[in-house]
Amino acid sequence: MTSAITVAHGDFDQLDVHPVAGNIGAEVRNISLSADLSDDVIQQIENALVKYKVLFFRRQHQLTDEAHQAFGARFGKIVAHPTVPSPEGTKLFELDASKGGGRADSWHTDVTFVEAFPKISILRGVTIPEYGGDTVWANTARAYELLPEALKQFVGTLRAVHTNNYDYAAERLETDEKRLHHHKKVFVSSVWEAEHPVVHVHPLSGERVLLLGHFVKNLVGFSSRESAQLFELLQNRIIRLENTVRWQWQQDDVVIWDNRSTQHYAVNDYGTQPRVVRRVTVEGEPAVGIDGSRSRTVARPQDAVNEVPSDNLTADVKYAAS
Repeated sequence: MTSAITVAHGDFDQLDVHPVAGNIGAEVRNISLSADLSDDVIQQIENALVKYKVLFFRRQHQLTDEAHQAFGARFGKIVAHPTVPSPEGTKLFELDASKGGGRADSWHTDVTFVEAFPKISILRGVTIPEYGGDTVWANTARAYELLPEALKQFVGTLRAVHTNNYDYAAERLETDEKRLHHHKKVFVSSVWEAEHPVVHVHPLSGERVLLLGHFVKNLVGFSSRESAQLFELLQNRIIRLENTVRWQWQQDDVVIWDNRSTQHYAVNDYGTQPRVVRRVTVEGEPAVGIDGSRSRTVARPQDAVNEVPSDNLTADVKYAAS
């Protein structure tokens, strides 16, 4: 397989695309994002997204909360976070540094504690600090591609349980009581768990992709210690610097990423400066492993989901606010 940055996944010749790093990320210039873009342009954005994994757009000041959501809906059904309340009247997920849960400073793929985790995330810079507060993304398809062949064969057989009830404090160098309180009282207000293949097949590109991040609770069939050791081995491959791109935010920037083939990390280096970003999340589908096995729900709040077909009790898991 060629490197992920050179794999062709469709045309995007109407876009002004400029790669930002060698293995992930491109800036798209001279475009005003809106729900009124043509079907062809929306498709080209998605094609570029599958290839570059993360797309950056400067100066999108025209996007209000309403317009942001309408644009996101061009890529599929937008969904609210399953536990964190959205700003009133929206399905937005807000990260506000002045509030307890506003700093996503740990490597993760969004909402992998549900079976049908999001396929696309669209993040808008509402209030950007004068300095600091960059976000870093990693290419999880390339990370798999560069594994030794023997390790590829091994990890292709593994499955992992993901949960929102992870050890929040252990992921950070210091504890913050306000943030810990927010995690316990809001983020873990209901507990979700899903089991995914550690290697899944991207539904559009066919690439094999590592599916890990800080929501991983354990690897199925392994002890806690063994799970931690295997997780660290693979996670360290994902976040190698040459496999990442770092974006320095400016006011009104928008970043779109393929949540099926990336992890990301918000750098917590801006102190007490205000930082507010809002995310629109597009509903995804269960991951499919190399052997064809699919993600499945392990635990979910019964009052937070719609009825599911009786012949497929793990299909179509819905978010609490959808």
